[in-house]
Amino acid sequence: MSTEVKVPVLGESVAEATIGEWLKQPGQAVALDEPIASLETDKVAIEVTATVAGVMGQQLVKVGDNVAVGAVIATIEDGAPAAGAEPVAERKDAEPAPPADTKPAPETVLAKTAASDAATSLSPAVRRAVLEAGIDPASIKGTGRDGRLTKEDVVAAAQAKTAAPAPAAAASTAAAPAPAAPGTRGEERVKMTRLRQTIAKRLKEAQNTAALLTTFNDVDMSAVIAARDRFKDAFEKKHGVKLGFMSFFAKAACLALKDFPSVNAQLQGDEIVYFPYVDLSVAVSAPNGLVVPVVRNVDTLGFAEIEKAIGDLGRRAKDGSLTLADMQGGTFTISNGGVFGGLMSTPIINPPQSAVLGLHRIEDRPVVRDGQIVIRPMMYLALSYDHRLIDGREAVTALKTIKEAIEDPTRLLIDL
Repeated sequence: MSTEVKVPVLGESVAEATIGEWLKQPGQAVALDEPIASLETDKVAIEVTATVAGVMGQQLVKVGDNVAVGAVIATIEDGAPAAGAEPVAERKDAEPAPPADTKPAPETVLAKTAASDAATSLSPAVRRAVLEAGIDPASIKGTGRDGRLTKEDVVAAAQAKTAAPAPAAAASTAAAPAPAAPGTRGEERVKMTRLRQTIAKRLKEAQNTAALLTTFNDVDMSAVIAARDRFKDAFEKKHGVKLGFMSFFAKAACLALKDFPSVNAQLQGDEIVYFPYVDLSVAVSAPNGLVVPVVRNVDTLGFAEIEKAIGDLGRRAKDGSLTLADMQGGTFTISNGGVFGGLMSTPIINPPQSAVLGLHRIEDRPVVRDGQIVIRPMMYLALSYDHRLIDGREAVTALKTIKEAIEDPTRLLIDL
């Protein structure tokens, strides 16, 4: 008897997904609730788990195929693998060991990955990185939550492997690589992931639909830096989380959005929807692309709660464990390009939101204070907004409010 494996409900307004990877091959043993396939949706990767224990049966769709919610994609057969037959992952004679100077074939690495106890906890992005690098995930120490592997762990292990000198015996017998054929430079074509396609589509839609405009200002970070240096040790000791700059900017943004509610509003048809709360989207660079998980009701949270929420979302973005619920909603976005060294940018709004605050790197610059040229740690701020809804006066003044709150954090305490 066989049990059908169906595409699960993917979330509100998500009707289909793409088969990203098969985690189990026909004939392999499958445990209850064990991941057998990875689906890529418009927002996140989702693992399909087995509803029964048995043996992986027929795969009815291929990697890259689009599948609708409720579609049958595979079967699981009753029983266990045939006696005397090893699962594909455990066969020692399936194919000869690869030479020392070449990477194992992807299917070999996939088989090893499937056999590893840790493999079931690998996110789709990490699995893909393992395949590309030809590395046994069991040999890598994970730095993610609960010791899980991240893509950065795999990349670091691959770089270390490449940098290590080859054994002398292997080096003496390895054949010299063949020179590239004249006129060829090794172009590679890779199909865009569903997430990347969605990012491209939404960004272009924002440009085509909204009347985008960006206003700039700069902010003296001296006061915030001094406050953080003064209280960071006591803050971490009491709350168990580091005091960063994002909580200051989140609180400053809430102050500005309260005074200028249109910056926190949305256009829906011919109506303007104003929100009495701030659900803050935080742009995070994940292995598969930019994602914007949401911190709910950030206007009611304290500094420690904001830091904990943002830290948790960042960790889950890296290890691929964000859910659709984490990504839905959001009334205003903060994007911190400064962590990558960006000096200035014009961020694009995250539809249907109407504004996004861009943060940039902090650098010492000469500025004039009380008629004297002094050096201060300065940061450029950028507020991109939909001019159909937000007037220039509101946008400029809202950004000025954020600047003033950062330069004098006391304003955050007295709501000024």
